[in-house]
Amino acid sequence: METADKQGVLQQAQDNNVQFIRLWFTDVLGTLKSFAITVEELEDALNGGMGFDGSSITGFNAIEESDMIAMPDPSTFKVIPWSPQEAPTARMICDVRTPDGDPYVGDPRHVLRRAVERANEMGFDNFYCGPELEFFYFRDSTSITPLDYGSYFDLTTLDAATALRRDTVQALQALGIRVEYSHHEVGISQHEIDLRFDDALTMADKVMTYKTTVKEIATQHGVYATFMPKPIMTENGSGMHTHQSLFSNGSNAFFDADNEYFLSDTARSFIAGQLRHAREISIIFAQYVNSYKRLVPGYEAPVYIAWSRRNRSALVRVPLYHPGQEQATRIELRCPDPAANIYLCFAALLHAGLEGIEKGYELSEPMERNLYNLSAEEREKMGIQSLPADLGEAIKEAENSELLYKTLGEHTYTRLLQLKREEFEEYRVQVTPYEIQKYLPVL
Repeated sequence: METADKQGVLQQAQDNNVQFIRLWFTDVLGTLKSFAITVEELEDALNGGMGFDGSSITGFNAIEESDMIAMPDPSTFKVIPWSPQEAPTARMICDVRTPDGDPYVGDPRHVLRRAVERANEMGFDNFYCGPELEFFYFRDSTSITPLDYGSYFDLTTLDAATALRRDTVQALQALGIRVEYSHHEVGISQHEIDLRFDDALTMADKVMTYKTTVKEIATQHGVYATFMPKPIMTENGSGMHTHQSLFSNGSNAFFDADNEYFLSDTARSFIAGQLRHAREISIIFAQYVNSYKRLVPGYEAPVYIAWSRRNRSALVRVPLYHPGQEQATRIELRCPDPAANIYLCFAALLHAGLEGIEKGYELSEPMERNLYNLSAEEREKMGIQSLPADLGEAIKEAENSELLYKTLGEHTYTRLLQLKREEFEEYRVQVTPYEIQKYLPVL
C-alpha cells in the first residue's frame, strides 16, 4: 500500500473528526460482515490489517485454521452519512488475507479479482458492470404489508416512498456513488435505484454499500427494505438486470460497425458463453430457494435461454445501438437477483463470457418472439432450454460444472455447494400452508 494512500486516509479521518472505522467484508453468501476499530488503531490497520476469527463466518475456514486478517482498501474510505454527528464513523472495505499475508481463497472479493485478472490476460483492460437492483419496502421485517399501491414510474400520493428514495439517493451520493435513475417499479411497494456503470470490482463494492444504505435509510424511516427475490406471490419479484461490456485500449470490445446487430465477434462469443453456462452458474445469480419463485413465466423474469434485441422475455437482451454511442454497446443479463453475492456473481458472469471468447462459441440467431407464448414443444423444437426450475436442479448443474469450479476455486466451490445442499434439504422437508390447505381436506 502506498504511503500517500495511507496518509490520505489518516488525513480524511482527522478532517472529518472520525471516531470509529467499520471494516467491511463479505462471507460466501454475500452477507456483509463488519467489525469496528477506533481511529487510534487506524494507522496499524492500514499497515498490517486487523486480525479476526474466521471460523464463525459462513463458508470461511474451520476452527483449527481460523485466524484471518482484514486488510482495508484505502480507496474505499468513506464517512457513513447516517452515523452520529457527535461521533462520525467511516467505513473501509477489506480484502481478507491469511496470517502470512496471502489472499484468502474463500474471500469473494479475491474470487472476483481472479476473474478480472483472466480478462486482463486475454487483453481486456476493463469489465464494466451496471446492475439495476430492485427491492421492496414493507412496514416491518415480519410481514409483507406494503407502504404503497403505486406501480411502474408512478408519481402519486400512492408512492409513499418518494421521500425515502430521495434520502437514500442523497446518502448514496454522499458515499460517492452515482445514481442514474430512481423510480417506482412494477410491483406494489417495489422500487429501483440504478447505479452508473463502473469496473466490476468497484461496482461490487458499491452494490454492497448500496444494499446497506437502502436498508439503513429505511430503518431510519421506521420501515423495512428487502432484497428478497420474491416476497409477494402475486407480484413481480425483484431482479438485478446486469449490463456488461468489455473494453480494450479504451474502446468497447463489443462494438462492430459492420455487424447487423453492431456486435463484434468478441461480444457474440461472450453472449454465447453466458447462455451456454447459464444453467450451471444459476446457483450463483439465483442462489436461494426463493430465487426460483421469481424465475417463473409470466412475471417479467426470464427463464428461457436465448438472446434478443427487443424482447425482454429472453435471458440476454442487447439494447439497440444509437449512432455515436459505440462506447455504450453492452449486453444485459436479466436473470440475476439482488440477493446474489455480487462478487461471485460478477466473477461467474465474466468467466462464462470469457470461456465463450476463448473457445470461440458460436451465437445462435436472436429470438424476437415472446418466448412465454411458445409451447413446450415449440421451444424444444427450437432448442431453447430453460433455467433450473428450483435450487435442487441448480445444485445438480453446479456439481458437474468445470467452469464454476474454475471460477470459485476448490475451497469456495466446495463450501458453497455444501451450504446450498443444506438449504435445499431444509426447504424440501417443510410442510407448507399451501399443502395443508390443498391436501388435508381431500386426502
